[in-house]
This record gives sequence, structure tokens and C-alpha cells, in this order.
Amino acid sequence: MSGSRVTVPVNGRSIEAYVSPAVGGRGPGIIVIQEWWGLVPHIEAICDRYASEGFTALAPDLYHGKTTKSPDEAGKLLMALDVESAARDLRSAISYLLDHSATLGSTVGSVGFCMGGMLSLFAAGGNPEVAACIDYYGVHPNIHPDFGNMQSKVLGFFGAEDQMVSPPVVRELEAKLKAAGRSAEFHTYDGAGHAFFNDERPEAYVESAATDSWNRSLAFFRVHLANNGPGRR
Repeated sequence: MSGSRVTVPVNGRSIEAYVSPAVGGRGPGIIVIQEWWGLVPHIEAICDRYASEGFTALAPDLYHGKTTKSPDEAGKLLMALDVESAARDLRSAISYLLDHSATLGSTVGSVGFCMGGMLSLFAAGGNPEVAACIDYYGVHPNIHPDFGNMQSKVLGFFGAEDQMVSPPVVRELEAKLKAAGRSAEFHTYDGAGHAFFNDERPEAYVESAATDSWNRSLAFFRVHLANNGPGRR
């Protein structure tokens, strides 16, 4: 199965996004947030995977058409990200997803990878419609989620060998969440480094960690998005 590209209105302008409707017609909504490479086929494939499990998944293009395979260029794109613009893009993407004919419920989940992991937390902190948030090894030095306003449950996945998001950094993030009174459950996988979920990067992919985190993600969203109201339709 596969989704399609759509246009999401954002305060008088627009961005592209990839949406994959739930198998069976309708399901809870999930915002899928890109890595620092941009809105690449791997992220679209993750949307399709969620759709095959009964969710309607949407990935907004936060780089506005730019993608790369170069780590140096990806780093530049990450650092050039306009956080206020990204906040507006994410808010509009959430609204678009909630209004989509294939979405059930009045809240959504969010899941992000690398840069997107921190943006998943950021989206949850700025949008009460996010009821369940997943962070895969999130990192971005200029993004500071509002944990005090966050209403969602939080699940995090990290690699013990991650050089970008080291175990001390993970412990600090978990402490901040819990100090703000947020419910957070973190899992750190031995033998896994950064991007262990990305099966298009054989040098980083760790099948055991990817499989376990995927199964936990599905269970998490099914619990916390199961009874989230009648929705907008």
C-alpha cells in the first residue's frame, strides 16, 4: 500500500506532506516527523507501515522540498531550520490530519526520528491535540519543548552506543520530563547507535532494536489513541 502527496495550508502559504490513510478506511491519526535528511522515501514508508496497522499517518515536509543524502548537507539543513516556521507547519499538519476523512478521533499521536524526535516532543508541548508522543533518538540544539504545557504521554527509544544522543543526555531529558510531571517511558538498546531504526542505512540499522521499538510504538498508540473522542467528522 502507499499514500500520496498533499498540500497543507499554513497561514496564507502551504507546504507539502505525505499522507497514508488507514487500512479499512479510517483510523487514529499519527504525525510522522522526518530525520535531518528531509521528507525522503524512508519516512513515507514509515507512514505506510502505520497505515497498514490501522492508523492514518501524515508526514509534513519541514524542509519545504529540500532533501539530501549528504551528512554535511543534512547538518546544514538541520541548523538552518526555522523553529517558529516549523511550529506553524506542525500545527497546521495536525489540524489537516484531524480534518482528514480517514482520521478518527479528536487527538493524534506524534513520532519523530533524529531531528524529528525532538520535534515530536516540541509538537506535543505546543499542541494539546497530541495525546501520545514518541521520540526516536531526538536531537536538535535549538529546539526546546515546553514540557510544562505538554499533555501527552511520552515514549522514547535510544541506542546505548549513540554518539549524538549519549546515555547521559537521555537521562537528562528523562529527568526534565519527569520533573515537569510528564509520564515518560524510555528504552535504551544495547549494541545500537544513532538511527538504529532506519533500515535503509545498513551501517546503522539494528533489527532487534528496530523490531522491539516498532512493536512497542504500535502498542503505545493503540492504548493512548483508542478512546480519543468522536473526532471532527
